[in-house]
Amino acid sequence: MKTNIGVFFGGRSTEHEISVISASQAMAAIDRNKFDVTPIYISKQGKWYTGPELLELKNYKDPKALTEKCTEVYMQPTFGDYNLYNCKRSFFGGNGVVTKLDVVIPVLHGSNGEDGTFEGILESIGIPYAGCNTLASANGMDKITMKMILAAGGVPVVPYVWFTDREWFTKRNEIISRVESTLGYPVIVKPANLGSSVGIGSAHNREELLSRVEDAERYSTRIIVEHLLGDMQEINCSVLGDCDDYKTSVLEEPIKSADFLTYEEKYMGGGKGSKGMQHSQKRIPAELPDDVTKKIQHLAGETFRLLSCHGVSRVDVMIDKTDGQIYVNEINTIPGSLSFYLWEATGLSFDKLMETLVDLAVQRKRRSEMKTVSYDQNIFAMGGGTKGGIKK
Repeated sequence: MKTNIGVFFGGRSTEHEISVISASQAMAAIDRNKFDVTPIYISKQGKWYTGPELLELKNYKDPKALTEKCTEVYMQPTFGDYNLYNCKRSFFGGNGVVTKLDVVIPVLHGSNGEDGTFEGILESIGIPYAGCNTLASANGMDKITMKMILAAGGVPVVPYVWFTDREWFTKRNEIISRVESTLGYPVIVKPANLGSSVGIGSAHNREELLSRVEDAERYSTRIIVEHLLGDMQEINCSVLGDCDDYKTSVLEEPIKSADFLTYEEKYMGGGKGSKGMQHSQKRIPAELPDDVTKKIQHLAGETFRLLSCHGVSRVDVMIDKTDGQIYVNEINTIPGSLSFYLWEATGLSFDKLMETLVDLAVQRKRRSEMKTVSYDQNIFAMGGGTKGGIKK
C-alpha cells in the first residue's frame, strides 16, 4: 500500500493564493507510483475541503463553485487519529472517514499556517509532517524574534527598531525619534509576521515613515523598521534537512526594480498572471566569487541551525555592495513552491525533493517516539499529591 500524503494549503492568510500555486506545483511533482496524494484546501474562512477538483489550478478562479464540488472535512484533535472525517455524516451510519493520512506536507504561507499555528495542530495529533515544528516556525515567521536569535548566535543582521501597534498609537513621537537617531533614513518598514512583501514599504523621510507604518499596522500588531542598505544585492539560498544534518543549495539573485522585491515581481514575473516564485526574474546560480558564495551558504546553514529548522527553507541575505558586508534578512520556513527551482539547479529534482521531505517527516517522528513525554505512574493512586497542595 502506498503512503498517503496529505497536502494542506490555502489558509486564512494574505498569502492564500500563493499557497495554492505552491501546493499545486508540489502535488504535481509527487511521484504517484510511490505515493497517493490527498489535497486539503483551507478556505479564507478557515474551512477544510478535499476532492479531486482541488488538483486543477484553473478551478480556483471561482472558490465558491469549487468548494461546493468538494467535501468539507476535519481531523479530530486526538493523538494517533490520522483520519480525515466528513463534516456531513450519512443518515445510514458509518464513521464518516474520508481517508486516512500517513504524512502531512504543509504548503501554507504566512499567518495561521507558516507561523506554527497549524504545526501545533499536527503536533497534537501526532501525525508525521514535513517542515519546521511549532517553535521553529513561530521564531522563523516573526522577523523580530528571528533577528534576536540570529544576533545572539553571531549571525549578522541589519540594525532595526521594533514596536507594537499600540505603542505607535501612544508613543509615536518617541518611536520616530528612536528610528531617526538609531537608523536614519532611508528605512524599510515591515509587518513582523508576514511574507511575500505584503505591507512592506521603504521610507526616505518622516512623512513616508508615517505612511508606511500606517500601512504595516493593518496587517500585524508588531512592526519592524530596518536600516535600508543603499547599494544592496539580494541573494537567496535554500537549506534542506534538519538542524543537525543539512545541505545548502546553489544561490540565486532575484532581480528587483526598486528598494525591495514587490509581490508582483516575486510571483507574477513583474506582470499579470500567477505562475509562482520560479517565474520571477532571477539569476541562478548567482554570479558571485567562490568565497562569497561559501560564506552565504554557511550563514544560511547557521540560520537554519540556530532556529532549529527542519525540512526545506529558504534564507534570504543581503550584501552591502559599499563594503561587502553580508546580512541575513529573513528565513522562509515554507518557501514558495518549496524552492524546487534552487534544488533542481543543485541536482535534486522536484519529485526527489518531495520524497526527501516525506522521509524527513517519518525520521523525525521515529526520533520523537524515543523521547519520554509522560511517566507511567499515578501519584494519586500512591497516596501522593496531598503534601504541598491545597488544604481545606
